[in-house]
Amino acid sequence: MADRSLTVLQLLPALEAGGVERGTLELAAGLVKAGHRSMVVSGGGQLVSRLTGQGSEHIEWPIGNKSLWTLRWVWRLRDLVRQNNVDILHARSRLPAWLAYLAWRGLPAGKRPRFVTTVHGLYSTGRYSRIMTRGEAVIAVSEAAQRYVLENYPGTDIKRVHLIERGIDPQVYPFGYRPPESWLSRWYQEHPFLLERQVLTLPGRITRLKGHLDFLQLLARLIRSDLPVYGLIVGGEDPRHVGYMREVRQSVQQLGLDSAVTFTGHRMDLRDIYAVSNLVYSLSSRPESFGRTVCEALSMGVPVIGYDHGGVGDTLAKAYPQGRVAPGSLEALENTTRRLLEDPVEVDHCQFTTVQDMIDQTLSLYRQLLDS
Repeated sequence: MADRSLTVLQLLPALEAGGVERGTLELAAGLVKAGHRSMVVSGGGQLVSRLTGQGSEHIEWPIGNKSLWTLRWVWRLRDLVRQNNVDILHARSRLPAWLAYLAWRGLPAGKRPRFVTTVHGLYSTGRYSRIMTRGEAVIAVSEAAQRYVLENYPGTDIKRVHLIERGIDPQVYPFGYRPPESWLSRWYQEHPFLLERQVLTLPGRITRLKGHLDFLQLLARLIRSDLPVYGLIVGGEDPRHVGYMREVRQSVQQLGLDSAVTFTGHRMDLRDIYAVSNLVYSLSSRPESFGRTVCEALSMGVPVIGYDHGGVGDTLAKAYPQGRVAPGSLEALENTTRRLLEDPVEVDHCQFTTVQDMIDQTLSLYRQLLDS
């Protein structure tokens, strides 16, 4: 079994920006590189071309639409699995996991692939979310995700829950990284005012979860006390949250921040933006299972301030406890920011799980399932 090429089918709602999507692409690329067949079913999105460019196959089905009509894909998924001799059926989100589970259960026991789920988020608890614990193997992307499963679904066999942390690429986010002079020249031509300001950066998609309103309140407090700060909000607008984006822009006007914050939109040079930032923030209103941007920035030696819950709290506790803030406390957020701007605390060289570690551990789990 160890030498046989595998066929792995991953399922997720869509291939837009986000942690689930990043993890899917990283594993898909690792599978192809290792000589396996990588297939992905999703509703499509901006990352499809990157996925297929790396050698994976993509099947575009709207399996993320929350409608009874979506159940019709169960039969087509069962045929897809059977016709392609899929070895591993790997679901990464709740609705696709239900479809995968129903398709999998409908196959003869001796003809089924091994069924794997990955718990990417700290979902609302209940029967709908319980499906993420029904895999023959359940991957938790962080210690926070593992705690979530074991605390909220105590009937889950602990032997089926496997901690495989999300990884970052230390070659992409090296400690002490400095952008090339050509990038710096362009950046400061576009943003000359940043040369005289301390730069506070909030990365992440423009969704209510990410704490943009708290970040704007922080900027307003600091600017009122004449601190020379400037805010960067780095992330694309989510077309499903147009109303929230309107609310964020109204808050900018109401707080008088028009000349103190820039919305950069989605950027491919986030590493360089981290490098020119004094502080990077993670202010999710609800605990998240894994704070990728926190690990990326800390890997480079850039200080991070974040709300002390979920995976972000776990990471900061280990790598940069000076940046932990009580969730939702604007006063604590302001005080911690002031302290680190006035008396910076350097980040120690952090060793995080790498993308290759994550790929290797996942492939090893696949092999164990197929050998058992």
